[in-house]
Amino acid sequence: MTENLQGKKVLVTGADGFIGSHLVELLVARGANVRALVYYNSWNSRGWLADADPAALRDVELLPGDIRDAERIRKAVAGCSYVFHLSSLIGIPYSYVAPRSYVDTNVTGALNVLEACRASDNLVRLVHTSTSEVYGTAQTVPISESHPLVGQSPYSASKIGADKMAESYHLSFGLPVVTARPFNTFGPRQTARAVIPTIASQLLSGVEALKLGAMTPTRDFNFVRDTASGMIALALCAAAEGEVVNIGTGEEWSIETTARMLMEITGREVPVLCDEQRIRPANSEVNRLLADNGKIKALTGWAPQTLFREGLAETAKWIERNLRFFHPEGYSL
Repeated sequence: MTENLQGKKVLVTGADGFIGSHLVELLVARGANVRALVYYNSWNSRGWLADADPAALRDVELLPGDIRDAERIRKAVAGCSYVFHLSSLIGIPYSYVAPRSYVDTNVTGALNVLEACRASDNLVRLVHTSTSEVYGTAQTVPISESHPLVGQSPYSASKIGADKMAESYHLSFGLPVVTARPFNTFGPRQTARAVIPTIASQLLSGVEALKLGAMTPTRDFNFVRDTASGMIALALCAAAEGEVVNIGTGEEWSIETTARMLMEITGREVPVLCDEQRIRPANSEVNRLLADNGKIKALTGWAPQTLFREGLAETAKWIERNLRFFHPEGYSL
């Protein structure tokens, strides 16, 4: 019998984040009964869920908490058939100066989710979210799931640790977990820590010159709704249990090409300047990321639905409407 999410209790950790908020919307549209773990804060912020359609989220159960709190995570998982674990400390530059916080959040946080799922009597499947950064600079192209793992930054090292914990819980305890490995997701609600919002927000702010770091690296950019639909496809695929599965388009775009395309979309053609503060440390830059997406296609039939230029245009429109959230100079870390 084909699995579906209609009426199923589903947990999303990191539901207040960029990908998490889009995933919640898509799960609701698929008929799931969603519990959304959002990071507790004293000003009662729901993060990017506040940008979603209120009517669509009317029946979503919001649960404030912290992924590092094992007892709270056990409560979050209780009664859920499917768990999507997205909660993570992201952003590569900050990992160079605060690596312990990445281990505490990404590795210990994953352990808390794994333990809670292991103790659950209701779990059908856990989708653990990885990142293409764990591959480091491509040694073979396109990058398949068998590519070596390289801790090219403290962030990627913490995600490798989390991925291996997930693997161990499948092999040791038979936990029905699949590791989803998205490549470079982009779209509305992504902050300027990422390159596409950095470019678009600078252009839309009217800067006289575009400040960027390295221009030659290439990335496999996947639109956020396609990433979310790929994660759902893996959650509903019993054959994916115990597997690591890439979610990517199989196309690559250089940072320079992406910038030029956004200049065309925004109607703002300006000079590009290299900002030394945006250059990663030596031997840390990942020069090429291009997904081999054959595995997810074979397992689930999933394929991306959004063309790169179309996704860039939708993202630019969203950033223009929400320019107050962005700073032309971007983030210092």
